[in-house]
Amino acid sequence: MKRIRIIYLNAFISLLLFNVACTGSPATAPVATAAVVATQVPAPTTAPTAISTATPAIVVVPTWAPEVIKQRWETFDASQFDRSTIIDNQWFPLNPGTQYIWEGFTEDAGKKIPHKVILTVTDLTKIVEGVRNVVVWDQDYANGTLAEAELALFAQANDGNLWHFGQYPEVYENGKLVESPAWIAGIEDARPGITIKAKPQLNGPSYSQGFGPAVNWTDRARVIQSNLEICVPLNCYKDVIVTMETSESELLKGAFQMKYYAPGVGNIKVDWYGADATRETLELVKIVKLDAKGLAEAREKALALEKSAYGVSKDVYGKTKPSELAP
Repeated sequence: MKRIRIIYLNAFISLLLFNVACTGSPATAPVATAAVVATQVPAPTTAPTAISTATPAIVVVPTWAPEVIKQRWETFDASQFDRSTIIDNQWFPLNPGTQYIWEGFTEDAGKKIPHKVILTVTDLTKIVEGVRNVVVWDQDYANGTLAEAELALFAQANDGNLWHFGQYPEVYENGKLVESPAWIAGIEDARPGITIKAKPQLNGPSYSQGFGPAVNWTDRARVIQSNLEICVPLNCYKDVIVTMETSESELLKGAFQMKYYAPGVGNIKVDWYGADATRETLELVKIVKLDAKGLAEAREKALALEKSAYGVSKDVYGKTKPSELAP
């Protein structure tokens, strides 16, 4: 399998210090100040594999400057979601019955921990902010043990952009629920964001991937590379794009996550850059198309997690309408 090494350079990154007014709703709370500071971000101890087939690629860490981040959330119009559950965005298609499986590692105190993520697109839908969303069931395993289960909500706008309307995660330790930091658009000042655009713009402005201030969900992304050839265990892919993601708190630490998207497939690889404490790496190892029985089982598991959500997250998830089969 052909692999091409990424060359990383230590770089000075201009980081945006977020000092946001804490009063009022997101509709009226502007960024109060924006001071720019410079910090040096260390390269990973082991460079991620595989990038451009043309010449060795240098990863240029983008400047997250004040003129780029004009507001902390995306402008949302519910009337622009006429076929919201038909998610055929080529960078992350979500067809009911499709199951993506990634494997890799995270780190804890310098120790590598096997990591596996299974994302299942169910045939359930849920209406949030007047838009019908596809319900995705996510399972996150650490060292073979379920560490987190999650329901995530996605809808596609008329322009093809894939939007994220919220999520309900359950985090477990020793088999016991320890936290469930849910955010749902329209509740506790949360707003939907864009997971990935239909026409990603290389080195364009960053965009919000969702805004849930009550649980510190402030993720943003920018496209930093395109037209790459990347090999992962499942296959080799061409015309891959790379997004660099961070949040308001991670930005100040110089911590970034890189996601690799292949057209017609979706997210094939996850890597880290800078001061990311978990140093998460994932590669796509399998795509499964569930049969009717498998899809029904996934639906029941997702509904069981939703039942738990209604009991645990009464002030957030508990305010949503129940999920239902796609009409």
